[in-house]
Amino acid sequence: MTTLGVVFRPQLPPERLRALAQLADGAGIEELWLWEDCFREGGISAAAAALAWTERVRVGVGLLPVPLRNVALTAMEAATLHRLFPGRAILGLGHGVQDWMGQVGARVASPLTLLREYLPALRALLDGQRVTVEGRYVKLDDVGLDWPPEPGLPLLAGATGPRSLRLAGEVADGTVLHAGTAPDGVRKARQLIEEGRVAAGRTDAAGQTHRVVVYLLAATGVDADERLRAELAAEGVASVPDLGVAGDAGAVAEAVSRLVEAGADTVILQPTGDEPDPEGFVRFVAEEVRPLVRSAPVSGVSGR
Repeated sequence: MTTLGVVFRPQLPPERLRALAQLADGAGIEELWLWEDCFREGGISAAAAALAWTERVRVGVGLLPVPLRNVALTAMEAATLHRLFPGRAILGLGHGVQDWMGQVGARVASPLTLLREYLPALRALLDGQRVTVEGRYVKLDDVGLDWPPEPGLPLLAGATGPRSLRLAGEVADGTVLHAGTAPDGVRKARQLIEEGRVAAGRTDAAGQTHRVVVYLLAATGVDADERLRAELAAEGVASVPDLGVAGDAGAVAEAVSRLVEAGADTVILQPTGDEPDPEGFVRFVAEEVRPLVRSAPVSGVSGR
């Protein structure tokens, strides 16, 4: 069954999070995703609050920009979340928006190298290992967590370009694709991720899977088409076919199914930045879209 979620967009002030998170929790939404966009809400603090205010919904952060965060600090915060809320926190990590990283003096010459060093070190720390590493960017001297979580927790990587997607297959357990990814882009991403997994010898373990999470920009209501077109134009992707969806629950569910057929395991519905009723959007997803997605036939993707 397809996992469906919604985004709390950071264009909303932090004080709106509690009501929306509790609504998502009570309405049966499976995942609520947050963003750590500069210079808005902090990803870990917002996730901790959302998890504390709710009972069952899983809370994802996509993405934490690794140039901003020492790997030991990320491990400490991730371990705390996983121990406080077992099975409910999902962390995605990525390069960060390079202009923003430059603004804060954190931009690195090789984001790919940083992520390649960062994710294995983070996984080792979360698995309870003592870690010593002397990389180009990641440097640890006999570091270990006093309170590691249960080992084997999945780590997701945000990726867009071919090299980043192959790297995600090599060192991550899942990949987060942004809302500028159409179904054809998901298919290509799956292929590149699999190339990385094969190169790293990660395809032989029994039951090993690589989860692909895709954001889908969606709008509903009387001005849905206009809002969707305006946001796609603002992002410079208005000419990309099959990107985003505007319409009723049937149209949105059909767009979700196209992404799933292309290789997505999880689709996170992303309202437009000017969505006039964020709580209404959550209810729309839970009450109208979710039943259609649950009943829709899905063609599986092999080789995961």
